[in-house]
Amino acid sequence: MADALILDKPRSPRRPSARRSNFELYSWLFMRISGLALIILVLGHLFIMNILDGGVHRINWGFVAGRWASPFWQFWDLAMLWLAEIHGGNGLRTIIDDYARKDSTRFWLKIVLYVSMVLILAVGTMVIFTFDPEMPAS
Repeated sequence: MADALILDKPRSPRRPSARRSNFELYSWLFMRISGLALIILVLGHLFIMNILDGGVHRINWGFVAGRWASPFWQFWDLAMLWLAEIHGGNGLRTIIDDYARKDSTRFWLKIVLYVSMVLILAVGTMVIFTFDPEMPAS
């Protein structure tokens, strides 16, 4: 009867309490806050780009150039890019931690994830800040 009350060891080993950090708590909190911010940013973006003043038919080089000539819209798009990338990357990091069984697989998947995140953020940020609205459309 005593054998029936013994529980199996958990899948993930417990770390000593001295080494524990609050990273996962902050990660969880970031996902909730960034999700709310993304709802506002993305719905605003969709409303402005697809519904107002003729919708997608008016989007061309001149529209983008006029929009990105304003620091407000540059910041809006930059915030949307950074929050979406970090929010999605954090979600994928959690999925990798949950489903990758081997430490080496987990390591390499996270390396690929982090490198791709840095590249996308760097290219997207560079495009937003180096976009020349005075350049003629081809």
